[in-house]
Amino acid sequence: MKDVLIVGAGFAGAVAARVLAEKGKSVLILEKRDHIGGNAYDKKNEEGILVHVYGPHIYHTNFEDVHAFLSRFTEWYPYSHEVVGNIYGKEIPVPFNLNSLDMVYGEDAQRLAAKLTAAFGSEVKVPILKLRESDDPDLKMIADYVYENVFLHYTMKQWGKKPEDIDPATTGRVPVFISRDNRYFTDKYQGMPKDGYTALFEKMLDHPNIEVRTGIDAYRRISFNEDGSIYIDGDAFEGEVIHTGPIDELFDFEYGHLPYRSLRFDWETLDTDSFQSHAVVNYNVTEDFTRITEFKKLTGQQVPGKTTIIREYPLAYEPDKGEIPYYAIINDENMALYEKYAKKAEKYKKLHLIGRLAEYKYYNIDGITKRALDMCKELC
Repeated sequence: MKDVLIVGAGFAGAVAARVLAEKGKSVLILEKRDHIGGNAYDKKNEEGILVHVYGPHIYHTNFEDVHAFLSRFTEWYPYSHEVVGNIYGKEIPVPFNLNSLDMVYGEDAQRLAAKLTAAFGSEVKVPILKLRESDDPDLKMIADYVYENVFLHYTMKQWGKKPEDIDPATTGRVPVFISRDNRYFTDKYQGMPKDGYTALFEKMLDHPNIEVRTGIDAYRRISFNEDGSIYIDGDAFEGEVIHTGPIDELFDFEYGHLPYRSLRFDWETLDTDSFQSHAVVNYNVTEDFTRITEFKKLTGQQVPGKTTIIREYPLAYEPDKGEIPYYAIINDENMALYEKYAKKAEKYKKLHLIGRLAEYKYYNIDGITKRALDMCKELC
């Protein structure tokens, strides 16, 4: 028996395992998949191109403690993420910025940029809802363009919603960036693990106090008593249990399945050095897919004459079909269902929920790393 049992070997579980192991705790990680790394898992394909098996993962952070911690296990390839949106064949920077303004409005862009800057300042992100509230018709015009061409159709594909079903609060968060900085993120630290995410995880989990078992379905081994005790393989477990997987599955879907959106990936390796202008190109208003990722442009790999791309197709999550839950669908009904599971979990004082599936919320890499670091401070 170990001091700590962790379910899941993604960022949440691996970071927690390393921190607790260095505090002298013995840790066992049970991972359902046959590999570590969670959705950040990467590997080289047959052509020798390092690909992100579950879709692109971009590292960026302003958290000093997060960057210091992860930098112990990898060097960084200096990569600043830039995204363009394909708007009826024309590629413009996303988020929409002053460079996008030039491309859309041509000779009129300078006047419009002056109006934006006078109203809101420079180097700031202004939600389109705020632009729409302006009395100036030009600012409303920009907001309407961004809403229609950058946000609306892309969001309909991503979430499977009709325009009238899209939450206005979500609309309001879409920004216009009053800047000529084309970076998708403006965080202090940005890059990609030099040898890949899997290599980072291997180093992080390389500690004598950590044991990792892959291909293990932890849900068949954990049980709960009404008195608040937890059992592993039928034996009472007195240690801490850190759960990073789906909370509804942990409690055998007692109250029903939590809804998610999933993704289908279409992979293609092409006989060319380069396929597209940027690592990620969004298809905001056309095509059934939302974006195409070209991995060589993410990682700086040099593989002459070959490149690998994926097209992303969002779809409804159907757990019985073996699909992967990617994005929690946040609304009042679903959050009420999640709270029923969270309330049940509170009965078990040694049970700790962390991660996008356990907490039914979205995390970036730095956000979940920060969450794990902070949680471990409370446990130690």
